[in-house]
Amino acid sequence: MRMEIGQKIKALRLASELTQSELAARARLTKGFISQVERDQTSISLDSLLDILDALGVTITEFFGDIGQTRKVFSPKDRISVTEKGIAKFEILVAGSTNNLMDPIVIGLAPGESLPEDGPHAGEEFGYILSGTLTLIIGKKTFKLPPRHCFYFEADEKHQYLNRGKAKVTMLWVTSPPQM
Repeated sequence: MRMEIGQKIKALRLASELTQSELAARARLTKGFISQVERDQTSISLDSLLDILDALGVTITEFFGDIGQTRKVFSPKDRISVTEKGIAKFEILVAGSTNNLMDPIVIGLAPGESLPEDGPHAGEEFGYILSGTLTLIIGKKTFKLPPRHCFYFEADEKHQYLNRGKAKVTMLWVTSPPQM
């Protein structure tokens, strides 16, 4: 799988938990330019690339060393926390996984929190409950899943994940294909 330079810069920026504005400021470039580079809508000079890589703490050798190779191992620092979901925790475990066949995510739901109702859509969903008791609604059926239980279903009906308990729910959630 070949990754374009812009996609790789975006993945590194997200892994570093930087906004485009923050990266632009650190690299002494404009947010608009960073946006265009990430979408591969403009060419980039070597000087600008080096400024961006310096701001990301990556050498040019590291940057080009694995283009064209598929990563197999990911550390906690490679994870991407998404705060826009409005829940306690939404952590993408594999950066760039939206380009893969499945998308592994760790979900944390505080008591009373839920993900918005979803579906129906093409694909499948899997989850493994690490802690707490998850309430899963699929169509008109409701399931309560305690720790160490899992679910697997085709997403051809509306479904929703809720925490109706008093303890935080943490689960490993895998969607195929990625829904983000």
